[in-house]
Amino acid sequence: MGNLLLLLFALPVATIIIASVLERQIKSPIAVASLIFAIYLIVTFAVFDASFLVYAIIYTILAFISAVITRLILNFINDREDDYNICDIMNCNNNTNSLSDINTINNTNSNNCGCGCNRYAGNRYYR
Repeated sequence: MGNLLLLLFALPVATIIIASVLERQIKSPIAVASLIFAIYLIVTFAVFDASFLVYAIIYTILAFISAVITRLILNFINDREDDYNICDIMNCNNNTNSLSDINTINNTNSNNCGCGCNRYAGNRYYR
């Protein structure tokens, strides 16, 4: 009963949490799944027997799916943050911009909107 609870509840939950954390750091679902598989492969032969290899493959697929979901959520959050960029709306000189000024700021090819802040800098999640 103790091993069944470990195999069906504790390890899948830990896999989801670790895959989400690793996805924020590594930013690659395939690399996260590969790392999780390597860890479970070592655990398979160090702690359990060869029958745990089936669970290791299932946990790897679970890690990949949770990393992809984490990546989608982070991309959605970052896309929404880009919609409310202060550089696109206002100048740092506290001037009131008209709609044509905002369109001019949006259509510039430079990364700097003239107010000293970089539009594309920051903690952007890379795709």
